[in-house]
Amino acid sequence: MELLEAVQKRHSVRMYQDREIPDSIKKELLDFINQCNQTSGLNIQLILDEPKAFDNFMAHYGKFSGVKNYLALIGKKSVKLEEMCGYYGEKIVLKAQQLGLNSCWVALTYKKVKSAFVIDDDERLCCLITLGYGIDNGATHKIKTIEQVSEVTGDMPSWFETGVKTALLAPTAMNQQKFKFILNDNTVKVKPGLGFYTKLDLGIVKYHFEIGAGTNNFIWQ
Repeated sequence: MELLEAVQKRHSVRMYQDREIPDSIKKELLDFINQCNQTSGLNIQLILDEPKAFDNFMAHYGKFSGVKNYLALIGKKSVKLEEMCGYYGEKIVLKAQQLGLNSCWVALTYKKVKSAFVIDDDERLCCLITLGYGIDNGATHKIKTIEQVSEVTGDMPSWFETGVKTALLAPTAMNQQKFKFILNDNTVKVKPGLGFYTKLDLGIVKYHFEIGAGTNNFIWQ
């Protein structure tokens, strides 16, 4: 499955089958997570066969069921932590999609199981991402138009349009899509909106934009 196809097919899934992830897929996913950690300096951890984090009232209220596997997005405390977790977390989410796994970003509706992962004193847990084989493959949601989330002087290049379209397929908190891409020549700036987890969303949509636009066509401001 190509990366762009993974973007198009991936939807949030909250209910999972009681099905183990094969060792070959675990290894490929872990190798990819290690690569992302080495590049980013983050401490993203894969937790397997741990049902307690999503066996509580809040998780059930959030309609989660059958969750036993998840990613813990952890990194050193900094102003850029949430954006970094969004960017690299989504890289792993799309890799998981390519490997046939479903996923869901989770910011609040889980219980921290301290024995499941390791956090150093100078680190912070940003959020979790559930992983596994979904009961279904999720559903599409209403998205904003390109005009609502972009600002261009003059004609819009095709690469920019494709980048914004791909960004609009990214998961964001409460599906609010609070971001705006601004084009100036070949320089692109993306501004987060106001609200909870918009910095996390910023990293996610930046990665999606790169997939659609192609990193050779622009530079980030």
